[in-house]
Amino acid sequence: MGKLDGKVTIVTGGGTGIGKGIARAFAAEGAQVVITSRSEQTLNEVAGELGDQVLALPTDLKVEAQITALFERTIAEMGHLDILVNNAGVFEGGPIEELSLETWQHVMDVNLTGVFLCTREAMKIMKPAGGGRIINIGSISAQMPRMNSAPYSTTKHALVGLTKSTALEGRDFGVVASILHPGNVLTELRDNSTLAQNQEPMMSTDDIAMAALTMAALPLNVNMLESIVLPVEQKYIGRG
Repeated sequence: MGKLDGKVTIVTGGGTGIGKGIARAFAAEGAQVVITSRSEQTLNEVAGELGDQVLALPTDLKVEAQITALFERTIAEMGHLDILVNNAGVFEGGPIEELSLETWQHVMDVNLTGVFLCTREAMKIMKPAGGGRIINIGSISAQMPRMNSAPYSTTKHALVGLTKSTALEGRDFGVVASILHPGNVLTELRDNSTLAQNQEPMMSTDDIAMAALTMAALPLNVNMLESIVLPVEQKYIGRG
């Protein structure tokens, strides 16, 4: 018997990296998982790899109508929604004086507005249903920013506020909201990055998926509101 048997889950950014790891872990524990990203081909490959429990629904989180359609299709196909994992995100940065408004707005749209829109649609479903769980994937940059990461770090700070607001508004309706802050995770995007080349300590996507699964499997009267998961040797404490 799986920890998430019968649970319907949406995982944004589910085609690669942390999202794919979470989708795999949740499906292995019996969940029906809807994965989203902009790449239909990538999603279909992941769905084929993970099996019949996974449904691929391409969605651009910068387009409100596509987000609304995602949740409508999930209910039409699955009948209910138990868990939302807001994982999709982008990292773009540089010195503040060199940042374009386009870059700033792109990061805000995906990392923050997209999460808000998904949360809004989930709340519309979960409140009347009497409960549900929303897990936001934040970052240790919400506490200790890296240099030249103003757009990304700002969205992750703001995501803490959105999570707490969601938890407060959902409390009387059985809707639980949490935020999981990963440290360095070795994903496809980081595989050839400066971080990897400099041999900074890294975790696997499966490590973060295990933490997300722990949050998701808790009963709805219990909330792990905020959790930081990072490699033991990562320079985090005191780095700021």
